[in-house]
Amino acid sequence: QVQLVESGGGSVQAGGSLRLSCAASGNAYSTYCMGWFRQIPGKEREGVANINNDGITKYGDPRFTISGGRAQKTVYLQMNALKPEDTAMYSCAAMGRLWPSLDPADYTYWGQGTQVTVSS
Repeated sequence: QVQLVESGGGSVQAGGSLRLSCAASGNAYSTYCMGWFRQIPGKEREGVANINNDGITKYGDPRFTISGGRAQKTVYLQMNALKPEDTAMYSCAAMGRLWPSLDPADYTYWGQGTQVTVSS
């Protein structure tokens, strides 16, 4: 089993920055790709960004930057120039495949999420 724990969320004013972190523990050989997703109440979960252990990335929102992984089993999401529409619950996920995916159905393990709130 793989456990994922997110941190770094909070409340910021528009134009501010946040850096989300996701630490993975458990079976170090069971996952090869980690990513970030966000969800607004009443809407479908959407893929923000993901990265595999070779550093290959795929973005659903190119404004943000994903980094980390590569055997350390920790990924980050750097968010700059935040806007109120970025307000959402951001969750970390992992899966046992090498190629990144933005489809939540491809992911096996999920963290509890961290709330990001951007005020005007």
